Amino acid sequence: MLRLDRTRIPKSNVALENPTSPPTKTRWLVLLLISLMYMITYMDRTGISIAAPAMAKEFRLNQTALGIVFSVFLWAYALGQIPLGSLADRLGPRLVLLIIVPSWSFMTAMTAIAGGIASLIVMRFVFGLAEAGAFPTATRAMQLWFPKAERGVVHGVTHSFSRFAVAIVPFIAVSIMVAFGWRWIFYLFGAAGLLWSVVFYFLYRNLPEEHPKVNRAELAQIRGRAPDGAIKPVELHQHLAPPWRIIFRSANMWYIAAGYCCFYYGTYFFMTWFPTYLLEYRHLSLKAVGTLASLPLLAGMVGDIVGGTLTDKVYRKTGKLKFARRIVAAPAMLASGVCLIPAAMTHSAWIAILCLTASLFFLELVISPAWAVPMDVGGEYSGTVSGVMNMAGSLAASLSPIIFGALVQRGFWITPFFITAGVLLAGALIWTFLIDPERSVVGA
Repeated sequence: MLRLDRTRIPKSNVALENPTSPPTKTRWLVLLLISLMYMITYMDRTGISIAAPAMAKEFRLNQTALGIVFSVFLWAYALGQIPLGSLADRLGPRLVLLIIVPSWSFMTAMTAIAGGIASLIVMRFVFGLAEAGAFPTATRAMQLWFPKAERGVVHGVTHSFSRFAVAIVPFIAVSIMVAFGWRWIFYLFGAAGLLWSVVFYFLYRNLPEEHPKVNRAELAQIRGRAPDGAIKPVELHQHLAPPWRIIFRSANMWYIAAGYCCFYYGTYFFMTWFPTYLLEYRHLSLKAVGTLASLPLLAGMVGDIVGGTLTDKVYRKTGKLKFARRIVAAPAMLASGVCLIPAAMTHSAWIAILCLTASLFFLELVISPAWAVPMDVGGEYSGTVSGVMNMAGSLAASLSPIIFGALVQRGFWITPFFITAGVLLAGALIWTFLIDPERSVVGA
């Protein structure tokens, strides 16, 4: 086994450190950097939804062609999850992120010079491949920088930034388009990713042991202490390959993937059909839709933080990882599904919106335990494990708008909600009885 980097505290940091110094807070700066990256990913992937009408008119695209342009991102995104997650485990998060973030930012900007459907499909496909590595690589980074007792809340914070992006992109992108034209949405959003890469290069290191601003007290918080009082050592290794056979033969791995499929299926309605549902079925004005479509996403932001805080608090209090993850995720998925029933049946648009807002709030409670589990069961292969989970979830999510659209085309606006409620009930059962955050999927 070849070692890419051996862990040690920089000599200058140790020599100058006062033994009684309070812990530094550098890991929270790392969390801010990663959270901003999450926000940029969703800005880049959703900006096209605002530019789409102008692009369709200029390039003479029909709805089917536009749907293909939207879908190609998600298929490429699913395809890139496992290889890029594995690459992060082998090479370290810093190098991988410094490759993929400028790459997808460049492709975001290149979207502005597309000449038609063929070039749009190519650009969105390459963009999806590059962005596929973002969350698995970030998961590996957080696994290296945060202890188990903080893994829930850090995922809650990062994903709340992504929901915040979806909520604010319409306001930002419309302002840009009105002032400068639709192409500048892609130029400016792409520039944000390039700027982030520069800041990340100077401020981030793969291991807290390498960072000059991390003192011994903070390192002890991150790594914990061995029985003799020494800080538990950690090394970042370069592996020839992840243990693929063990991972794919692990029943726990597939339970984790299935649980995330249920979660992702449930959320994707809000990313795709929700505004159309409010406009065409609930007969709200375009202005009202522009405001109300953000309510579930804002509630989801709160749910991300609450879910992460709860699972960490339960773990610190009980020391039982399985209980801490399940007690948040399973009831939340059940509550989310239950809220969809009155949303579908009511004749009141306002009651429907409130129920859907509550549904997404409960569903977003799940995301912190869901993304903490690959860190719990994957260890140094957490990038690979989270890639497997996110690939499965992305494939499931790609079915959600297709099923919803096919049913709506036949006049069935209520049926999709009952289907989603059934999917979420299945997810709650999977979390209750099958997912085990204490059982490794990569071996002993």
